[in-house]
Amino acid sequence: MQIGVFIPINNNGWLISEAAPQYKPSFDLNKAIALKAEEHGLDFLLSMIKLRGFGGKTEFWEYGLESFTLMAGLAAVTERIKIYATCPTLLIPPAFAARMCNTIDSISHGRFGLNLITGWQPPEYTQMGMWPGEEHFRNRYTMLDEYAHILRELWETGTSDFKGDYYQMSDCRVWPQPQGEMKIICAGSSDAGLAFSAKWADYAFCLGKGVNTPTAFAPNNIRLAAATEKTGRDVSIFVLVMVIAAETDEAAQAKWRAYNDGADLDAIAWLADQGAADTVNTDTNVRQLAAPEGAVNINMGTLVGSYETVARMLDEMAEVPNTGGVLLTFDDFLEGVEAFGTRIQPLMKSRAHLR
Repeated sequence: MQIGVFIPINNNGWLISEAAPQYKPSFDLNKAIALKAEEHGLDFLLSMIKLRGFGGKTEFWEYGLESFTLMAGLAAVTERIKIYATCPTLLIPPAFAARMCNTIDSISHGRFGLNLITGWQPPEYTQMGMWPGEEHFRNRYTMLDEYAHILRELWETGTSDFKGDYYQMSDCRVWPQPQGEMKIICAGSSDAGLAFSAKWADYAFCLGKGVNTPTAFAPNNIRLAAATEKTGRDVSIFVLVMVIAAETDEAAQAKWRAYNDGADLDAIAWLADQGAADTVNTDTNVRQLAAPEGAVNINMGTLVGSYETVARMLDEMAEVPNTGGVLLTFDDFLEGVEAFGTRIQPLMKSRAHLR
């Protein structure tokens, strides 16, 4: 099972709490995290793109870096670890995205891949006049299907004459082609999103569920397997979870309670309002992350416990069929990656090859 880090490209990581570490994003912070992850043998780094935060007392996610630029910088200072940027497809035309990817492929010597998103929070795009309207909630995977078709065509042949409803290529040329195998990740968990992943992606990104319920994501794997039966492609699941670890279960639980007690309720309310904007798709990751009852860490699966307890739960996740990897967040990223590499990973059966 691969292990990745969902690096903090926006302020305060993934904890919407006044009791959590408060910090602004920077290249230096993410470089330090990347180098620690590589030192400890982790497999990949992924950065999201978020263009509008949730406000509140913590100004959650109001400060953010740009994904392609950040990952290009990290590609230049690392040597082995895989690098994924996230592409806001409503803002970047597919041919230009292909050229950006090829550039970072060159910087990284073939270690780059791409996470494709359709966009779900209108204020990210209305603020710059780029939101297509409510019909986007219905048509977004039709658009993304054309987008991925063009990307794959340009990466594989360097040219495209694709003609679709959303994109028109006319002797489009993007050279040089990438030297590495360009992997695609997609986070869609609706039926349309999983159908897209089964057709175009290499990994389907899903949210873990609950606190200390490590295998609760398993139904996503079953749904993806049903979708890939129709396409005949090999696509596996990357699961997003937060790790809150300490020497003892009691110490870790105390941290988790403090974060919940300090929840930024105004920011969480904004998140809930934004998650409800899509009235077309109800079986999405967005509906899970925006549910107000557990949104202190955006409702991702949460592993809380001692280093031994967290290692055991991660091994349980690795046993779920078709799990390709886990994407980790931490309450404190520098301390968290170091503790994972030195205290948790050495206890994991699924990572025994690194020993």
